[in-house]
Amino acid sequence: MTSPISSIAAAVRSKKVSASEVAEEAIRRISAVNPSLNFLSDEYFEDGRRDAQHVPLGPLVGVPLLVKDLEDRQGWATRKGSLLYKDVAPATENSPSVQRLLDAGCVALGKSTLPEFAIEGFTANRQSGITRNPWNLDYSPGGSSGGSAAAVSAGVIGIGTATDGGGSVRIPASLCGLVGLKPTNGVIGRWPAHDWIDCSTDGVFTTTVADLELVIGVQAGPIAGDPNALSPAALAATLAVRAPQSPKFIAATRTSDLGPLPVDVEREFRKAVAQLEELVGTTSVWKNPGTFTPGGDPDLDWFLLCSTEHMFRVGRENLINNWSQLDIASQAFMEQGLNTSVDEYMAARVRRFEYIRNYDELLGSDTFLLTPAVAAAGWLADSRVTPDSPVGQLPPEVYSTAVQNMVGLPAISLPAGQLDSGVPFGLQITGPRWSDGELLALAREWEVHFPWELTAPGYEPLDSFLD
Repeated sequence: MTSPISSIAAAVRSKKVSASEVAEEAIRRISAVNPSLNFLSDEYFEDGRRDAQHVPLGPLVGVPLLVKDLEDRQGWATRKGSLLYKDVAPATENSPSVQRLLDAGCVALGKSTLPEFAIEGFTANRQSGITRNPWNLDYSPGGSSGGSAAAVSAGVIGIGTATDGGGSVRIPASLCGLVGLKPTNGVIGRWPAHDWIDCSTDGVFTTTVADLELVIGVQAGPIAGDPNALSPAALAATLAVRAPQSPKFIAATRTSDLGPLPVDVEREFRKAVAQLEELVGTTSVWKNPGTFTPGGDPDLDWFLLCSTEHMFRVGRENLINNWSQLDIASQAFMEQGLNTSVDEYMAARVRRFEYIRNYDELLGSDTFLLTPAVAAAGWLADSRVTPDSPVGQLPPEVYSTAVQNMVGLPAISLPAGQLDSGVPFGLQITGPRWSDGELLALAREWEVHFPWELTAPGYEPLDSFLD
């Protein structure tokens, strides 16, 4: 299995191809594919062409990049998929992860789409329209980092930046056949404070594990202002790829009691669990949904905390005065925030620490939790789970990713089969705190024994033009 990001950087470094030639190939592919997928919210091709002429000779030299339209690229508008920011002024500096990618030699070509404010698991908004999954154009690539995932899965760019506050790396990774890591909180330094203060972190998805390791190595690192940021020594230990010693597995169809899985999701999940057990040489202990956190429900508290914090960030009066400009999902989300009392908010914050203790004690230092990354067979591009579902907001039972954000643990989604809808299925492995390197080691072994397609059918990996 080749690694497109690594291959492109090596080719530019050896002068087999120039960064400008790579950028032109990516622009050609974006222009050909975007009309059907709609992953590009804003085009900055000329900026990319200019930057490619004097790109830093770093580990990602010449790799084409799209920046999720939640993160800042200096000189570009950050609209967050919202009509509220349609005319926002260009950013005056780069977000930390974006800066690190540019310093490593990436060439940014534009902004990628997301749901308004990054609050949903599908990618569509009133500003840029509906983004589609290259595996099945009727379906969504997931969200909120869906534009980036669709572009990577279609082989038009090397990297699309991604954030994960409730599954926004792992959901699109699962639905687009990518390997995606939400790291332990603090691995990638955050500044300024995210809209969802304790839950959000930057993350990475790529087509191969080797590329994921390369990119996370660039993005990771402390930054002034992030109280969770790891020291360089702790960071090196956390990301050191090492096989877990005598690992134990806990498997669960869900961590919250939201009903049974769809038949094809449960089929692919149980198959993947059995394959991983055989690969590692252990047997999973199965745990019933709803028994993980007896003191409350992390999914409900995630919604309460994040909606309240996001309401504060956008501004109560701003929301009330511009209510009609919000998408349906945003209205439901912000309504929760507007109606949450200080007492309710603080009680949920206290419960969050109970959830952290529950999971720290459950996993210890050697136990890994296996769940589906997505508890549905995908959903239509406009957000409907079935043709008869209402448009605009996904039901809670499709999700399987918020608890990792609530408790700050690392989790990875691995391509592990295909659902009846034609979209891929992702196996989610959640590890103990600071076990990111062990998750990467498990991913390496999985990739060797159960390799996956690097792009959706009908598309070619970005480095194929080097042949």
